[in-house]
Formats: sequence, C-alpha cells, structure tokens
Amino acid sequence: MRATIVDLRYRMKDVLKALDRREDVSILYHGRLKGIIVAQGTGTQARVEQHPFYNMRSSKVSVDDEMDRLRGGRHRAL
Repeated sequence: MRATIVDLRYRMKDVLKALDRREDVSILYHGRLKGIIVAQGTGTQARVEQHPFYNMRSSKVSVDDEMDRLRGGRHRAL
C-alpha cells in the first residue's frame, strides 16, 4: 500500500488494516518515498480448515439449521 502523510493523519484505520493483511506500507511525502512500514508479527489468520463453513457440502445439516446454530439466538427469522 502507498500512503501519504495526509493518509496517515486521516486514514490511519486503512493503514492499520493493510498491516493486518501483512502488506508493507510505503510512506510518501510530496510524492517521494520517505520510508516503509513493514508488517510484523504472526497475525491472527486461521487456517481454512478451521472456518465453520469448511467442507459444509458433505454435512447432513441444512444451511438454515447451520446458520441458526452459528448465530446462536442472535437472529430471529421474520
């Protein structure tokens, strides 16, 4: 990602999201590269196999029942 000084001031949330995606952020000042923020850490990304919908096609449970289970009572059908 490329970010200007103004982006750092007003769009820091987008810069942090890019770092969460493990992207390096190039900092520009008057159109010239001043530095690079390098993403660090292990991150919180889980493996695909850990997602609740992984391999759902082989499940005998209907999609509606699975969605109700995942929502855990937070959603009421209209």
